[in-house]
Amino acid sequence: MDRSSGGPLMIGSKTGGTSIEDIAAADPTSIIKTPVDIIEGIKPEAAEKMATEMGFSGAQAKEAATLMANLYKVFIECDCTMLEINPLASLTDGRVLVCDSKVNFDDNASYRQKEIHDQRDVSQENPIEVEAKKYDLNYIKLDGNVACMVNGAGLAMSTMDLLSILGGSPANFLDVGGASTVETMTMAFKIIMGDPNVKSIFVNIFGGIARCDHIAEAVVAGVKAVGGNAAIKPLVIRLEGTNVEAGMKIIQESGVEAFLTNDFTTAAKKAVELATA
Repeated sequence: MDRSSGGPLMIGSKTGGTSIEDIAAADPTSIIKTPVDIIEGIKPEAAEKMATEMGFSGAQAKEAATLMANLYKVFIECDCTMLEINPLASLTDGRVLVCDSKVNFDDNASYRQKEIHDQRDVSQENPIEVEAKKYDLNYIKLDGNVACMVNGAGLAMSTMDLLSILGGSPANFLDVGGASTVETMTMAFKIIMGDPNVKSIFVNIFGGIARCDHIAEAVVAGVKAVGGNAAIKPLVIRLEGTNVEAGMKIIQESGVEAFLTNDFTTAAKKAVELATA
């Protein structure tokens, strides 16, 4: 999917292989790009033009064009985010064959691509990340010592960036989503507390659609579920947005020991300080 053209983009090269990045850097003209109108789909003439530019000719060009059209059909109908063929081979008898492929599927479409997603082999994945997914938590373990618990992927990325700028090191990417419940927050704290590298926890919440008071209640319940103040690692909580005053009050009156602020930078500095103390 290509932002500049606003839709799917087919990319090809007649000089493929494992060093395609080097080839592209040395000769950008060797890379052929064909935008596809998401409404109209791929037209036969566009597929044939790309096949010709990739070095196919005659009947073989038509066969390659048909193959490209079929690959595009798979891309759309199976909700792929990427469909990579390398190599695409031409045989002496004129056939064009897919010899290897890599396919990424959109997780958000799993409900309508159940047959595909049921083939997922979780034994090849991080078991903690698999468990987190059951609670709609987006968790990726990193090598740092400041655990991040954030609502929203964009805020999570900026949180990790700011921690790094301030001399800290994020221990994870953890997006608890916009509808954080007691169950999701409890699991989030359990996951974080299970990481021996974590020295401090930074809960960074911006209440937009999700209200700060609801999230604050879930945070308090999560802390208590993993053993309360005696068990929790040094905790920094930053709240800002909808019902922030009510959220701050809930945490202040809960008995949970935490450095509480509504300033992003102040909170990040404190999280780094606690992790290195």
